[in-house]
Amino acid sequence: MAEIVRMPKLSDTMTEGTVSKWLKKVGDKVKSGEILAEIDSDKATMEFESFYDGTLLYIGTPDKKSAPVDSILAIIGKEGEDIAKILEEEKKKVGSQQSAVNKKEELKKEVVVERKVESVQASVVSRPTSFVSDGKIKASPLAKKLAKEQNLRISQIGGSGDNGRVTKRDIENYLHFASSPSNGKNQKESYRDEEVSQMRKTIAKRLSESKYTSPHFYLTMEINVEELVKMRETINAVSSTKLSYNDFIIKATAAALREHLKVNASWLGDVIRYNNHIHIGVAVAVDEGLVVPVIKFADGKTLSQIAGEVKDFAQKAKDKKLQPKDWEGNTFTISNLGMYGIEEFTAIINPPDACILAVGGIKETPVVKDGKIVPGVVMKVTLSCDHRVVDGATGADFLQTLKTLLENPVLFLGASSI
Repeated sequence: MAEIVRMPKLSDTMTEGTVSKWLKKVGDKVKSGEILAEIDSDKATMEFESFYDGTLLYIGTPDKKSAPVDSILAIIGKEGEDIAKILEEEKKKVGSQQSAVNKKEELKKEVVVERKVESVQASVVSRPTSFVSDGKIKASPLAKKLAKEQNLRISQIGGSGDNGRVTKRDIENYLHFASSPSNGKNQKESYRDEEVSQMRKTIAKRLSESKYTSPHFYLTMEINVEELVKMRETINAVSSTKLSYNDFIIKATAAALREHLKVNASWLGDVIRYNNHIHIGVAVAVDEGLVVPVIKFADGKTLSQIAGEVKDFAQKAKDKKLQPKDWEGNTFTISNLGMYGIEEFTAIINPPDACILAVGGIKETPVVKDGKIVPGVVMKVTLSCDHRVVDGATGADFLQTLKTLLENPVLFLGASSI
């Protein structure tokens, strides 16, 4: 009997998937465990295995096309088996579901049309005009004279004066832009449309929801990282594992979270969850957008372990090999744009976290020390907080601890931490 292979739900937030590439074609023999296709989820591109033995009889979602979760991806069965009945039943099922969706959409359209009519009526009433009730154009005598000299139709020129009155300046501005090379006469408009990937759709949805449902506030602090720079240089001079500043920041942040678990929290509606484990999400940029693999139990790992995991995740992200277990479970997130020369920025909270730390670049700058201006090395960090979970003082206490640790790295680094 033929078996239906449906579009899998590869993550908790996935609603539809895109077939990046079929590795089998209709008529090919398929064994259980063989890779059927590569599927783009909202997180990454993943290889999808067959659960059945048989012949690939039908492909429901072609290459580069999207389909909802649970729709027919393919049908596998005996060679030559009739699948017309299966497809007919699926068509009826989809039609019934679509009919219900269409009814909801029609109701929405009716409301939208009513609002548009109201909007148009309001705009007609309030729209300014350059004409008076007797049909004559309102314009200053000087504007009329200048328009006549330049052979211009004054009715085509918008007025900036009272009640739409055309002034001398309006005529001069019109002449200036009409004669400018940028008026479009010698230029050609062009653009390129690109389909939105599943990952980009999910990024847009999740971050929009985060921004508009979580009341964000921001705390920025400048940190003297002179000792951190020296520590990194010393360790990298003797260690086989080369450490980045981000590795130190992850380690220090994990240590600070251990002392401030109220920041290591999530808003769940009826309850606030304070996590005792520390799983730090690390934002990684890829061509399609942003992925956030998670360093789990970060406070218990050495710098070398953290560095190894971050590099491994970055390579997996680049190769589109991240798995759901790699990006699930974050309790706090770090986004570092320092390597791009960004000095300071704010980040949108990554659900379900209550906070995200935005890290700017390290730079040399004059600082005041013991009443004297001396060379210094500083870095700015900004903590975005969900005010439903974290209050200002709580966030400030966390940043103060983080500042102390980064300015004195020996406090969170021992021989066993490297």
